[in-house]
Amino acid sequence: MKSKYQYIIIGSGIIGLTIARAIKQVQLAATILVIDKDDEEAAHASSRNSGVLHAGFYYSADSFKAKFTVEGNRALKEYCRLKDLPVNDCGKLVVAQNEGELEQLYELERRGKRNGSNVAIIDEQQARDHEPNVKTFKKALYSPDTASVDPKQVCTSIKDDLLEMGVHFSFQTKYSGKIDGGIKTNEGDVQADKIINCAGLYADKIAQDFGFGRKYTMIPFKGLYLKYTKNKTDVKINIYPVPNLKNPFLGVHFTKTVSDEIKIGPTAIPAFWRENYTYSKNFRFGEFVDIMSQEARLFLTNAFGFRNLAVEEIRKYNRKYFVGLAQSMVGGIDPKGFTEYTKPGIRAQLLDKEKRMLVQDFVIEGDEHSTHVLNAVSPAFTCSFPFAEFVTSNHILKA
Repeated sequence: MKSKYQYIIIGSGIIGLTIARAIKQVQLAATILVIDKDDEEAAHASSRNSGVLHAGFYYSADSFKAKFTVEGNRALKEYCRLKDLPVNDCGKLVVAQNEGELEQLYELERRGKRNGSNVAIIDEQQARDHEPNVKTFKKALYSPDTASVDPKQVCTSIKDDLLEMGVHFSFQTKYSGKIDGGIKTNEGDVQADKIINCAGLYADKIAQDFGFGRKYTMIPFKGLYLKYTKNKTDVKINIYPVPNLKNPFLGVHFTKTVSDEIKIGPTAIPAFWRENYTYSKNFRFGEFVDIMSQEARLFLTNAFGFRNLAVEEIRKYNRKYFVGLAQSMVGGIDPKGFTEYTKPGIRAQLLDKEKRMLVQDFVIEGDEHSTHVLNAVSPAFTCSFPFAEFVTSNHILKA
């Protein structure tokens, strides 16, 4: 690690990696340092997500998510094929359970078509042609472009590309504060012309050191998946419920992984500290107090339906209930086949403290000295290539 770079990127998740890539595509000679407090790239949400490449039909047309998901889906598939990384082009069905949800299906179709997504409303028989085991009420939404990849494999491949381009990486290097013209780390002070904050669960804290993100705080949500180990054939396609479009979570669904395995999830259980993967690991008392106080206020006021959400999500710790939610979307599946949990993930979900609302879209703040990527939540993995190019051209190089 040198003492001076043009750019320091904090965080080696998918957004930090693709921003480094986007800078290098414009400024090949740029000196870039990527630091990460963990011992490898993509240690958190970027490797602990479902691996699904979304197709862009959930999001309102004026959002960053709508702008970048369709293009990002194509770009990541193209990258994976160029690098001989596996892609499972399994597609997706969104199923309804009643008349009210049926109307929401049509709203998803309208959003998808506005966003340039290849989606169609199909009838029950057509849905069964794609997935013989699916169960839906009259209609379903079909998305042939939804696919699955191995997110860790993708991130490692991008990191290897960056190393070949001359990007420097320093792992086990923790940001510990802002200094004039640079940052403090446990490995010493480093100077840079521009600091780029892609720190995920800690992006709000770092942004606030630089005078940004003042009205936000992070509310972490734990995502658990249950793996179906009986076979790989009882479900052949991603099957999702109609989501509640008032919050950013998509509900318990069937995911077909890149290796054709079946899993259900995720949960969106409110976590008690930022890296609350287990009952004690990475426990930080200050985080616990801050997050619990925020969640207590949200629970008492039921802001954006948080109380209802929390109660519903906590019920999912009951495996029978969790599996039952997935069973309602298929004709038959063996509940005893769900035998193990996969590695849990934590969603770095931003809360607007003034409005008492979860932030639905990506947030970018900064000036000529620093850029802060806040709330880069799902489908940020899918969006990463075009989103990184946008951030680079409009916030990093332009400033």
